Amino acid sequence: MSRTIKVAAVIPVFNRKALTLQCLSNMRRLNLVGIELRIFIVDDRSVDGTVEAVRAAFPEVVVIEGQGDLWYTGAMNIGIRAALDWSPDYLLLMNDDQVFDDRALMQLVHTAEKFGNCVVGGLLLLWDQPHKVFQVSPMWRTVWGGWRHWQQQTIWTIPQSAWEVELIVGNCMLVPSEAVRDHGAMNERWLPNNGDAEFTPRLRRRGVRLVIEPKARVFCQPNEIPKSPRMMDWKERYRILWGDIRLKHNLRRRFYSYLLGGPDPVRGLIAFVIFFLRYALDRNLEGGYAMRIPEPPLRDLLRANVIPEAKD
Repeated sequence: MSRTIKVAAVIPVFNRKALTLQCLSNMRRLNLVGIELRIFIVDDRSVDGTVEAVRAAFPEVVVIEGQGDLWYTGAMNIGIRAALDWSPDYLLLMNDDQVFDDRALMQLVHTAEKFGNCVVGGLLLLWDQPHKVFQVSPMWRTVWGGWRHWQQQTIWTIPQSAWEVELIVGNCMLVPSEAVRDHGAMNERWLPNNGDAEFTPRLRRRGVRLVIEPKARVFCQPNEIPKSPRMMDWKERYRILWGDIRLKHNLRRRFYSYLLGGPDPVRGLIAFVIFFLRYALDRNLEGGYAMRIPEPPLRDLLRANVIPEAKD
């Protein structure tokens, strides 16, 4: 890179002080040749001392404090607006439970600069199983019931060069600032806790490429497995499945993410109905059932998605 690239990292945080400090320590050790990095933390009123600890240990980090009602999408949007005032070339939208390989950010920037007008996601790997790929390259098929998140892929079953995808999850994505200025940030009205579900699909529909760079390795905390609604009483089951849209199992959350993040509202509606039927029959492609059915290697399934210029 012949010029210095300005990257603004936006990280929503809430009551995970140890993880947040670990994340910032890791980012301080990144190889940043040719990159000027500024970090924006959005804390949604943590009560575990996160803000105080960040300000004491990382005075260079910009800390924005919420009032406890932002959730993921609102916090991300506030951080994006603050970061854009700095006029960065790119926004690094990420979670605080990430540990980057020391050259990961350089790889993301290099790929974004090489292909232009694209969002670049890192290769997400699990902390406890660092060979296992995590939430990378979801694929939409209406007849499957919407997005399929692969459960059995490893570093040996994926393409070895950058490839195009249909969605990039919000754990780690490098977004051109102009893409946000032109097409808007995340939808916090309908998706308060998973705005990434419609963000990158919307950008893709408007002509922005979505690319995964496998050389940019990012290690993530495994998702916590929530208690199954089938083991709850009816009152709690209603709250989980319908009442609180911010919760993982919530069907309204799923409905809006499909309606807004699918190829179009009609296919989104059809996919939601199919998902609901599969869920009721315990054949959900995101649950334990998904671990019992075979998955083709992504390197074969996505052969046509590998970007020719990126082949070794």
